[in-house]
Parts: sequence; structure tokens; C-alpha cells
Amino acid sequence: MKVITISDIQQLVQKEGLKPFFNAVIEYLQEDFSRWDEFQFSPRYAAHYPHGVIELMPCSDDQLFSYKLVNGHPGNPLKGDLSVVALGQLIQVSNGYPVMLSEMTLLTAIRTAAVSALGARYMARDDCDSLAIIGTGAQAEFQVVAMSCVRPIKTVYCYDVDNEAMKKFSSNLKPLGFDIVHCDSVAEAIANTHIVITATAAKTTQRIATFEQFQAGTHIHAMGGDCPGKTEIDLDMLHRARVVVEYLPQSLIEGEIQQGDASLVYAELWELVNGTKKGRENDKEITLFDSVGFALEDYSILRLVHELTEKHQLGQEMDLIPELKDPKNLFSLLG
Repeated sequence: MKVITISDIQQLVQKEGLKPFFNAVIEYLQEDFSRWDEFQFSPRYAAHYPHGVIELMPCSDDQLFSYKLVNGHPGNPLKGDLSVVALGQLIQVSNGYPVMLSEMTLLTAIRTAAVSALGARYMARDDCDSLAIIGTGAQAEFQVVAMSCVRPIKTVYCYDVDNEAMKKFSSNLKPLGFDIVHCDSVAEAIANTHIVITATAAKTTQRIATFEQFQAGTHIHAMGGDCPGKTEIDLDMLHRARVVVEYLPQSLIEGEIQQGDASLVYAELWELVNGTKKGRENDKEITLFDSVGFALEDYSILRLVHELTEKHQLGQEMDLIPELKDPKNLFSLLG
């Protein structure tokens, strides 16, 4: 079985190029969301604790089964640890044999940003050349790079209660050609743009802004609310915006829409990708992608990484599956 490390992903992105790799993830997501009916889904298993959550996220078509083991511990950075770490595996359906075990901390950040870009491809105005991001933690730079793949983003307005996080954010993105504007409030950040990303980490119920504070025609990518009891958008906004989710059964448990019911939701993302429903009716409408992260996204990026690591001969084959002349004689390995 092939094992993919952090170093392998670093080399892979260097060989492919940063934006070309993001573009490839977006296209693989689009392809897989377009064949939604070919997959077996379930809401993720989650073990919740006062300080965080540990989750198992499965997904399968008739060729490959994937799963990701991931945590979410918002307080970890205060102790010098990442708030999210993950591992993922890709398995052949035909015989149940694992074909790849991969790091997924970096890959989760990339695919999370890529699905936000996929949503914006259908829901954001075509003329958007700026965005605002509320929360500049570990996920923030990935979001900006991904959005710039589907809209010509030049200016980024950012706000975070942690000034050091905003400095980190700027130092990472300015070399990539973005104009970064530090703001003193959420209201200031969202005042002059039509794409807003909410990416706060606090495990609590909060309201980022009121409906009236957003510009007409704004697309909101709400990704910070991703577990029970954790929301960023108030119920009034959900009633008044065009709301799209990834997978309704999971979003009702973990998303912004946990505050209400299924009647808040206009569509699942696959319906926009397939053209069944329109992402936006006009340039004045406010749209909202209530994204919590879904196992299909892990499947897509694992599938891509498997193909690209074969192409670039990255990863290490490890002796983790027994090879036997007689498959009934497993005991012989102990002799």
C-alpha cells in the first residue's frame, strides 16, 4: 500500500504549481458532484467533547471507497497544536484492499477551499474582483487562493480578533500578488465587496453581521459553523438569502441551518453543478453556501492525489497488507 506524507504533498504541489493544483481539485470536485447518484453517502460519525470533536467521514462509488479521520479542536492553537489534523485512506471496492493512506491535514485545507470556489462558481456574481474574509486562521489563505481560481480576486479585506493572525495572513498572501486590507471590524470588511467568507473557529453561536450590512448581490461562503451548537449566521439571514448546502442530512446536524429546518434550503450543491437549479437569479440577490465539509470532497482529492502521485512517482510503498501464497493460511506469518 502506498503511503503519502506531508513531504510528498509539498513536492506534488511544487511539481504541479499552486494554482494549477487548486484548479485540478476544483475540477475533480465538479466531476464528482455531477455524478452524485453514483455514490453511497451517510452523515459523518462524530464524537463530540466540550473541547472538540473527532469524526469519521466515509464515501464510496462502485470503484473506490474513501474515508477520512479528522478532528476539530478550536482551542488547540493556544497550546501550540493545530486545530484540525487528518488522515485519509482510499480502498478498492473490488477486493477491499487499501491502495493509499495519506496525510489529510493539508489536503483537507485545500479541498475545503476548493469546494468554496466550486460554490462561488455558481453562486457569486461574475464581476467580483475582491472578497472579505472574517477569520484569518489556518484555513484563510487556502480560501483566497481557491476563490482566485474562479473569480479575478485582487483585493482581500480581512478581519480577525487576533492581529497576529492577520499579519500572518498578509505575509503569506502578499507575495502571491493580492492586495490585503486589514479592517477594524466585520462591518468594515464586508462594506465594499460581493464575496464574504466566514471562517471563525469559536465553538459557539454567534452573529457575524445582519442581513442589511451585506451589499446587495453578495455571495456568502459560511464555513465556520461545522458542528452542533456552532454557527456564524443568524436565522433571519437564512430566511432571506438563497441557501445551498452540500448534503442536507449532515447540514441539518452541523450547519448554519441547524437553527431551523430543511425549508431554509434552496438546493444541494450537486443540483447547481448539474444545472437542475440556478445558483443565482440576478445581481442583487444574496446567496449563501452553508458548507460544513463533506466526505465526497475527501474522495475527490484522494482520487486526484492517487493519480498525481503515480504520475510523479511520489509516496512510499509499505508492507501493511499481508501477501500470502495461501490466503487461508494467515497464521503462517507468525511461524
